[in-house]
Amino acid sequence: MKMRLWMPALAGLCLFTCNAARAITLAENFSADPLASGWSVYGNASLFAWDATHGNLAVTWDSSQTNSYFCRPLGLVLSRTNDFLLSFELLLHDIGPGVDTNKTFTFQIAVGLLNLAQATDSGFVRGSGYQSPNLVEWNYFWDSGYGATISPVLISSNNEFSSGGFTFPLELATNTVYRVTMRYFADEGRLRTTMTSNGVPIGPIEDATLGAYFSDFAVDHLSVSSYNDAGQFPGYEGSVLAHGWVDNFVFAAPPPVTRARAGGAPGSVQFRSTTNWVYHLERTTDFASWTPVSAVVPGTGAEMTLQDTNPPPGRAFYRVQARLP
Repeated sequence: MKMRLWMPALAGLCLFTCNAARAITLAENFSADPLASGWSVYGNASLFAWDATHGNLAVTWDSSQTNSYFCRPLGLVLSRTNDFLLSFELLLHDIGPGVDTNKTFTFQIAVGLLNLAQATDSGFVRGSGYQSPNLVEWNYFWDSGYGATISPVLISSNNEFSSGGFTFPLELATNTVYRVTMRYFADEGRLRTTMTSNGVPIGPIEDATLGAYFSDFAVDHLSVSSYNDAGQFPGYEGSVLAHGWVDNFVFAAPPPVTRARAGGAPGSVQFRSTTNWVYHLERTTDFASWTPVSAVVPGTGAEMTLQDTNPPPGRAFYRVQARLP
């Protein structure tokens, strides 16, 4: 994937004009078979079924089954330096304890973002609390005696958890459509979650925030996730069996080049970069051909400057090339 931003420059003056690179977005309303448009299933495929009649994805969250995901690639890897938004609709027909009568405490259902390679590894154990790296997700725990809980969470590559995010008691009604919207603000290290039903706010829901100890996360897939309940602390094991549907997903991330402006020197461009992208500067004087005039450098998530080290004496135009490696 490539994106460009361009500007004209004179030898001693940059006349800033740009066509901003578009944001990265995806939307899914399940009006057509999702398996034909980029979605995949890992684990127990019987837990997910496209409902062609109602145009949604029917889901069974069953913690007695293997870790199972209905997922779609984002097209990039998100880290703590990337702003993004994820929104979806959800309805539960029923939710309660799973089939194992020895696991009487609660366990979560989940929708969110994950690192697919790690989530499908045999060592990925959601129930242990320290073996499920690289997650950004909305979790709901049914009430097993302490109040139903909505818990947005971020988990780092080193299994560090975000703080906050536990809102209880907050029980979801069955056969009711909820709209969940999660916004991550990179500058604040904050995941803000809002929920509505028929336009009426639910909550408020406590933010999940990254503390000073939190290293980083790396997620690359949108996922409806049914986790196996193995690995929990003995004597406090929980389980879940729930049926419902999800629909109307929206994911958006800002373009890889933002806050672009002319630099302080001739032939230089300053902009806000994005991690996981690489950048270089190109120049043209006639729009018939473009010439690379800088090294290829990785984005940092902060301000960057690209410089033409040998700008021509006359009129020239520059563009920033951004691509995923």
